[in-house]
Amino acid sequence: MELVRGLHNMSQRPGGCVLTVGNYDGVHLGHQKMIGVLKQRAAELRSSATVLVFEPSSKEFIDPEGAPPRLTRWREKFLALAAQGVDRLVTLRFDETMRAMTPQSFVDLIVEGLGTRHIVVGNDFRYGCNAGGTTDSLRAAGEAHGFGVEQIAPFVFDGMRVSSTAVRERLGRSDFDGAKRLLGRPYRMLGRVVHGRELGRTLGFPTANLQLMRRRPPVKGIMAVRVFGVAPQALIGVASLGTRPTVDGTDMLLEVHVFDFSGDLYGREIEVEFVAKLRDEVKFDSLDALIVQMKVDAAQARDLLSRVRCD
Repeated sequence: MELVRGLHNMSQRPGGCVLTVGNYDGVHLGHQKMIGVLKQRAAELRSSATVLVFEPSSKEFIDPEGAPPRLTRWREKFLALAAQGVDRLVTLRFDETMRAMTPQSFVDLIVEGLGTRHIVVGNDFRYGCNAGGTTDSLRAAGEAHGFGVEQIAPFVFDGMRVSSTAVRERLGRSDFDGAKRLLGRPYRMLGRVVHGRELGRTLGFPTANLQLMRRRPPVKGIMAVRVFGVAPQALIGVASLGTRPTVDGTDMLLEVHVFDFSGDLYGREIEVEFVAKLRDEVKFDSLDALIVQMKVDAAQARDLLSRVRCD
């Protein structure tokens, strides 16, 4: 999949493009339906199937504290879209200039910058400053500029509308099976292992520490996990996603203790799949009390993972 970062790198390709625009957080089943239509229209028009996303999202830029938890960091989104067979991902920085862009300026951008021949949008698609552009105005612009507009109805699965919000709600209550059904795959977080305070090693539970690369995660607490990227097959472990209040931590961090593994993971990119939540994160009165609980958590995770079928 070709990657284009920034307005200055945008260029038209021979044959133009069939475009979809959105946040695509999670790349869930509804997104996958959109991409399926996108690829079909691109094949029909002999154009590239192109996805345009903004980084950060408009909500994260306008209201950082009030923006919803992010399901996928940018790299996870890139990999998920590539796996769906998208030809081109265009990532534009959302800033004050982008925020002030008029609906007409947005149309100019996708026509002159990308050579859009057809655009696939969702039922609630809006564009331009103050969300002033609607599907009706986009259709009018399409007639004027020679591109088609196709609106896709919400995707319903198991009697519910599939959306990023619905996935977040299920993850928020630790319904990992429910989130998996809406995503079409287990929920995982990808990250590079970084150096930490090495407190876990001191306590007898060495951990791989992953920076979240997102302001707020959709899950928190102590969880039984599967870990990919360490060995040829998935390994099991126990993870803590929180601020580590017992040691006066403040930043959100994902710490993963991989069972029966003693190698060096620093700098490695690994993927953590959340299987079940064991408990909420709490502050203990002492490190000794924390160690006791960590042993309980590890035993619970081992037992649970031995009994849970993981696809």
